[in-house]
Amino acid sequence: MVSATGGREIADVRRHHLAALAYEVEARGLHWRLAGPGDAVLGVLHPRTRRHVMVVAMPAGAGWSYLWTGGGAADVAAVSQVADRLARLLT
Repeated sequence: MVSATGGREIADVRRHHLAALAYEVEARGLHWRLAGPGDAVLGVLHPRTRRHVMVVAMPAGAGWSYLWTGGGAADVAAVSQVADRLARLLT
C-alpha cells in the first residue's frame, strides 16, 4: 500500500514530468491539456490534423517513463525526443 505522503510525492513527480513534456510539445506547435484525476494524463493535439494522443508518466524501475497510446514508451530523460516523436506521430 502507498502512503498518502508517498502518493502525493508520486503525483507531484508525475505532474512535473508531464509539465516538462507539455512545454516541449507546445514549442513544436502542438496543443496540450492535463486531464484525469490529479492531472495524471497529458492530452496532446495537432491543431491542423486534429490527431491526438494521451500520455502518462509512470514509475519504471529506478526512474520514470512516458507511455502513450499506440504502444509508445520512452524514458522521461528523453523529453525532447519524445516531443519530436509525438509531433511526427500526429502529423
